Amino acid sequence: MRRVLGAAAVIAVAAGLSSCATTVSLQPAADANNPLCAEVTVSLPGEVDGFPRRWTDAQATGAWGDPTTVILACGVEPPGPTTLECATVDGVDWIVDDTESPNYRFTTYGRTPAVGGFLRYDPETTSSADILRALAPAVSQLPKDGACTARTDQE
Repeated sequence: MRRVLGAAAVIAVAAGLSSCATTVSLQPAADANNPLCAEVTVSLPGEVDGFPRRWTDAQATGAWGDPTTVILACGVEPPGPTTLECATVDGVDWIVDDTESPNYRFTTYGRTPAVGGFLRYDPETTSSADILRALAPAVSQLPKDGACTARTDQE
């Protein structure tokens, strides 16, 4: 879990630094070279909750909004068991960490490779469920090897 949080911290810093740039500068996740991440990346939507997709300079990543509101990276370390909230959105389980609210971290649970990301939550302009719903079709291509035992359904 520490690697996931570390990767998310790097993503969060990149989000703050990239808000004025055309290209969002990110670091690829440890397993970004996984061929399954390429499938996810080419399937990412052009828009997430009304935010247009932006170019990134790292493999297996995505970013939306200007300033950057959502950042995603495929190939993060799959999380182990946790007491954090697990939300199921359109068949994909997501661990949601809101301890740094309004900045939320999200990581797939039960998918390998895992997908993690960051969103800047503003209840007036963003819907975390709609964001995860927009990402679910791309992420659901990843093999499912587990599921949350206690979850909140957002379907």
